[in-house]
Amino acid sequence: MKLAVVGGGSTYTPELIDGFARLRDTLPIEELVLLDPAAERLELVGGLARRIFARQGHPGRIVTTDDLEAAVEGADAVLVQLRVGGQAARNEDETWPLECGCVGQETTGAGGLAKALRTVPVVLDIAERVRRANPDAWIIDFTNPVGIVTRALLQAGHRTVGLCNVAIGFQRKFAALLGVTPADVHLDHVGLNHLSWETGVRLGGPEGEDVLPKLLAGHGDAIADDLHLPRSVVDRLGVVPSYYLRYYYAHDEVVRELRTKPSRASEVAQMERRLLEMYGDPALDEKPELLASRGGAYYSEAAVDLAAGLLGGGGSPHQVVNTYNNGTLPFLPSDAVIEVQAAIGSRGPTPLPVAPVDPLYAGLMANVTAYEDLALDAALRGGRDRVFRALLAHPLIGQHAYADALTDQLIAHNREHLAWA
Repeated sequence: MKLAVVGGGSTYTPELIDGFARLRDTLPIEELVLLDPAAERLELVGGLARRIFARQGHPGRIVTTDDLEAAVEGADAVLVQLRVGGQAARNEDETWPLECGCVGQETTGAGGLAKALRTVPVVLDIAERVRRANPDAWIIDFTNPVGIVTRALLQAGHRTVGLCNVAIGFQRKFAALLGVTPADVHLDHVGLNHLSWETGVRLGGPEGEDVLPKLLAGHGDAIADDLHLPRSVVDRLGVVPSYYLRYYYAHDEVVRELRTKPSRASEVAQMERRLLEMYGDPALDEKPELLASRGGAYYSEAAVDLAAGLLGGGGSPHQVVNTYNNGTLPFLPSDAVIEVQAAIGSRGPTPLPVAPVDPLYAGLMANVTAYEDLALDAALRGGRDRVFRALLAHPLIGQHAYADALTDQLIAHNREHLAWA
């Protein structure tokens, strides 16, 4: 089996490598290709990757290259993890929206739209080159904003599935609180990427006992603390929202916080510099503890699970992924990309049935889906008016004066990445 990682020079790649090494029985990789145009970073990451494989006795071969066609030729799956513009662009996404009193974040609001506009054309170009070189390869998208990027890929006819680590993080956390193994926990997970809720926590599978009420009663304080929401809010909801819902449920509080501390991008940039120094140490042959602070916990386990399921190997029979709605949530268009439990097989994901969704969540999902429609249109066709419409539609913005000002800021800060600007 051959896998290729686009963006393989990321400082987070050693987490992925560690998962591939530990879970080699689930996903027996013979060749892993790390692709990245940043030669110096790629050399450091690739060297550590080979040492991790060697330390853990993995027989697979690790190749580094900047040649996309060579990387994906004969690959069974291509994992895409890109950050167009790097941490510098992310830092801007997280700061200039604050000038208008709107949340600055890289996957939602104005910053999320900026990232989508930079990213969608690049990912589509890569995917088209993958299709020409290797039309049978699956594309696993971990590139944010995952919902919009995955929808762009699906609409272009690519064999793709979107992946996020939020659900697997909750699964691991709930399993620890309940004293069971993660495999025992099945989440009733419903929503969009970075806009989701755990409406049930079942033991043993989709038909198992729902222990969410018991979980909230016994561990509600710990869960609320992790979400940075009051316990009373979680109790009134009766579900566990993704931590991204705090940007909606406590927007003004978050804006005040973000205005008083360094951006997350600046923190990550410092971590990355230190990590690259560590990766250059020839004695290092395991992922460093610092990497846990980088973000993306359990990404490697989720990626292995999904790739194994798509490629006919092991893997969990049901996984939370991003894919076409196709009637699963009747209040959304069929071509909306939703994030739900799905049966995974060689023909791709098939969403499991979802219980009727409370209007409190369905309404917000419908609103953000409409924004994503407009965001994708702006990413594909460009133009100031399309950017303005997407910002006006976003529930975290929604006022014409804000949308106008943010449109100008977005274009000014991203002109080098926008062919039409």
